[in-house]
Amino acid sequence: KIYGKYDNGDRILLGQIAVASFSNPAGLEAVGDNMFAATQNSGDFDGIGQDPTQGGEGLLTGVLEMSNVDLSEQFTEMITTQRGFQANSRIITTSDTLLEELINL
Repeated sequence: KIYGKYDNGDRILLGQIAVASFSNPAGLEAVGDNMFAATQNSGDFDGIGQDPTQGGEGLLTGVLEMSNVDLSEQFTEMITTQRGFQANSRIITTSDTLLEELINL
């Protein structure tokens, strides 16, 4: 639940985070932007409004999410791109050298 606290000490309920649960969360289909769609594999929808702290789960406030990026894959891609750039640079340098030799003939 999300509460607002006023300067005079009053607290009012502003809202509640809706939590949906499925019998097989691993079966949900990722559709992008942290959104998921139910599939036959995800099982039955247990409803919205479940207590997020039930079953040992919880919500943390004031923390940053860890990156979802596979670092080894990204480094490999970066190195491959860099090597491609280096190869293209050498081709241009070689071509320039050949053209210079032709002009000097």
